[in-house]
Amino acid sequence: MPKKIPLRQCLGCREMKPKKELIRVVKSPEGEVSLDFKGKKPGRGAYVCPNPDCLKRARKARALERAFSAPMPDEVYEALEAQMREGDQDG
Repeated sequence: MPKKIPLRQCLGCREMKPKKELIRVVKSPEGEVSLDFKGKKPGRGAYVCPNPDCLKRARKARALERAFSAPMPDEVYEALEAQMREGDQDG
């Protein structure tokens, strides 16, 4: 029997995609928000496609704020955008 692939929903496009294809944003128990590229950090996680359009939609809809029940600092969005630009150069 084939192994089950874990799926997560992108906050931007709202599509279910394999967990490994998405970027995880994590809010630690101390309340610190950061990017988690390995998916191992403790805390509440939310997922966004590595697509700038999805990030814009998530930001406009305030999806990260709702996912974490907290205001989102601009640095988090800037870090996500930087990660996406870096990914574009690789592929």
